[in-house]
Amino acid sequence: MATRKTTEVDYSMQEKIIALYELQKIDSRIDDINKVKGELPLEVQDLEDELAGLKTRVANVNAEIDELNTLTKQRKREVDQAKIQIANYKEQQNNVRNNREFESISKEIEYQELEIELAEKRLKEYAAGVKAKKAQLEEADTVIGERTKDLEMKRSELESIEAETASQVEELETRARQAQERIDERLLKAYERIRTSVRNGLAVVTVKRDACGGCFNRIPPQRQAEIRQGKKIIVCEYCGRILVAEPEADVE
Repeated sequence: MATRKTTEVDYSMQEKIIALYELQKIDSRIDDINKVKGELPLEVQDLEDELAGLKTRVANVNAEIDELNTLTKQRKREVDQAKIQIANYKEQQNNVRNNREFESISKEIEYQELEIELAEKRLKEYAAGVKAKKAQLEEADTVIGERTKDLEMKRSELESIEAETASQVEELETRARQAQERIDERLLKAYERIRTSVRNGLAVVTVKRDACGGCFNRIPPQRQAEIRQGKKIIVCEYCGRILVAEPEADVE
């Protein structure tokens, strides 16, 4: 989320710590808005991925059907050619001069008949394959229709939430950028690293009732005094969050 400042200003450490705390409050507000969306973004993405997979499957099945149809035409041509050959051989048998020629032609006829038998067997297999794959297409089309309706509904719901919160998020992001401008690159990266490593996204917490506001472990009095002085970045030795003093009056 970080964007760097275009002009360098020498902010004091206390100003940087205050900016960090402001940034954390802003990011937490944005997190709360995103929670309203719940699992909708993931659900929309999952449905989009599933639909893409189904459409790829449909394309593959159609390609397989085309291949089977091509093979069917090829086998039918082979059957027709074999029948022509058989007719020619039978005509030749009428003009043979001896038994050897007759037997030779008979073997050729037998071979062509076997070719026809094999081709017709393949044709039946291709027909069964096409029928099975068309059933797969019908099933996939049904699922695609259902998933498309689900996607449209969830996408509409998500877009509605985003439309309602767009101006608020835009304002918060502007404030976040302003806070980021008072934080140096190294410190901002550390903040972002902590935010992504903790479950609730709280990288900066206050000391409340002598304890860390993130993990609730006790902070020694001397450590609390150093935190209030704001002269350096102090992190909780238990959870690694950045610790700041409880402000007298938080301004949202």
